[in-house]
Amino acid sequence: MASEASQTSHALHSSQVLVAANRGPLSYAHGADGTLTARRGGGGLVSGLSAALDGQPDALWICAALSEGDREAVRRGVAEPGVRMLDIDPAVYDAAYNGIANSVLWFTHHHLYDIPRTPVFDAEFRRQWEAYTAYNRAFAEALAEEAAEGACVLVQDYHLALVPGQLRELRPDLRIAHFTHTPWASRDFLDVLPGDIRGELLWGMLGADLVGFHTRAWADAFMAGAHLDDERGTAEPRMPTGTGGERYVAKAPRGPGAVRHLRTDVAVYPLGVDGDELRRLAHRPEVDDRLAALRAEVGDRRTIVRVDRTELSKNIVRGLLAYRELLTVRPQWRGRVVHLASAYPSRQDLEVYRSYTAAVRELAGRINEEFGTEDWQPVLLSVQDDFARSLAAYRMADVALVNPVRDGMNLVAKEIPVLSEAGCALVLSTGAGAYGELREDALTVNPFDVTETAEALHAALSMPAAERLDRTKRLATAATALPPSHWFASQLTALRAH
Repeated sequence: MASEASQTSHALHSSQVLVAANRGPLSYAHGADGTLTARRGGGGLVSGLSAALDGQPDALWICAALSEGDREAVRRGVAEPGVRMLDIDPAVYDAAYNGIANSVLWFTHHHLYDIPRTPVFDAEFRRQWEAYTAYNRAFAEALAEEAAEGACVLVQDYHLALVPGQLRELRPDLRIAHFTHTPWASRDFLDVLPGDIRGELLWGMLGADLVGFHTRAWADAFMAGAHLDDERGTAEPRMPTGTGGERYVAKAPRGPGAVRHLRTDVAVYPLGVDGDELRRLAHRPEVDDRLAALRAEVGDRRTIVRVDRTELSKNIVRGLLAYRELLTVRPQWRGRVVHLASAYPSRQDLEVYRSYTAAVRELAGRINEEFGTEDWQPVLLSVQDDFARSLAAYRMADVALVNPVRDGMNLVAKEIPVLSEAGCALVLSTGAGAYGELREDALTVNPFDVTETAEALHAALSMPAAERLDRTKRLATAATALPPSHWFASQLTALRAH
């Protein structure tokens, strides 16, 4: 049952468009004098969503308070217009975010389990799942309180997979969309989850009117999972909706309560980049300074550029192994190429990520020891979150290496061709979400095949300048086809028409 507040408050609030996401468009920090200072978030998605919401009257972004500064802002009643932060108990948040979202759902959707040892679904997992349910419930209740009658709610990502079903119970009048920015697990991997948990997950997702993914492959995987059995849910293919996806008549699987919603549209929205904004950011003075410093280090050598978080799915170690094999079997490139690798530490509160980051550092060091000379360092590895350096590396890229084992989109594959000043050859794995859009003008590789990747790097470095420039132009055109603001607007239009 909805609380009295959630049953009546929509008569008192007027938000017609709401976004729910774990991370918000800003964060707060304590000043030396105890004051709180708000700082806007970075990244294409945050920027794109912010721009899209700026054009929507009475729009609201609901997010979690992530830092102590954020939580203090909530306690003091400090808020920016159009943003509501939820001060969720830190223990609940940690169990939901690290215990379930990042250690179970992320691993499931990216097929990353070390099967002989993980996953283990025990009593501790059940405790964490309860926290994940409570975390999602906090968002659902906040959305129910803030939304005007018939409002559109766009829920973001795997952190909030249960929100659509929970919100449907509280506010059946709302139009609800959910977008998953990761891949969706194949049926075999989804079957690894306990049956009741899998059912709750699908129940949550199928509470939405519209479910979106970056690629047809991930949408197809979701549809296959929705066919698990007749008790938990069904999804019958119908004619295309005209929104880029397929329409399904879906019965919500059994979950915490009865849901009257009977139809979910599944659609594909391949997120692109805002070329004009990206170019503006890439030509600021601080980026020019980083570019000058990198050019001084690299000299007239060719560059292979990658920019990633040290996320297990990004496949950084195999990328470094491929570069080492290139230098081993193609010695003509020794002293003539530099690998500019940005690998920003990610999720260092999880041991498996700390270990992976250490492995990246160690392998880069070994390559430099094995091949480096007094005037040539083969790998310039940055493990600092330095956006200006990344943009500078994009501008001087001759080759872009994007080789994830499995990725929802991987916008780096789209960003580098937009900014590369001399044109770049893109080495792209079949596991990247961007593969479907960019494969015609990329050199595509099996992400597990180090030898194939090394040969693709050789082919990319050897590509004639005219061909490289022509490919880059076509890649940039595809990359900017659906920038974040249009990506968001197209989903909102489809949801309003539902």
